[in-house]
Amino acid sequence: MESLSMGNRADEYGTDVEIYVKALTTTIHADTPTDAPEQLLDLLDQLGLERRTAGPIYVWHVVPEHLDADEQRRLASHAIPALLVAGYTVNCTPEVFDEAAYQQAVHEIRSGHSRPGAEPTAAPAASTPAPPSNAPSRRAR
Repeated sequence: MESLSMGNRADEYGTDVEIYVKALTTTIHADTPTDAPEQLLDLLDQLGLERRTAGPIYVWHVVPEHLDADEQRRLASHAIPALLVAGYTVNCTPEVFDEAAYQQAVHEIRSGHSRPGAEPTAAPAASTPAPPSNAPSRRAR
């Protein structure tokens, strides 16, 4: 079970989503603020991340653990453009970020092709995500 004393990175850094590898594990986490809107949580679900909870207020997502490490990184990075287009601030640590998966997702959004299983709720086709230089981590961990 997750420790509530570990803190929530999204609350700590003031972002909407913090994507990182949980310390002492290989699990890729996507933390959202304590008061994250259900719309954000649903979007993370639609993008293939699995919702977890501890108590009534602590919610986070993980990349499915049955995927191999490269697939996990690709899935997490592929989610970033949809989150950015939807207007959320995202921070992804360098050890998780996969440039090719990010660029593929940008291309899909620009061409109007959404990821399988995801509904096109992020933005109108005319919108584009921030340039790739804004997507990777602002800070090293």
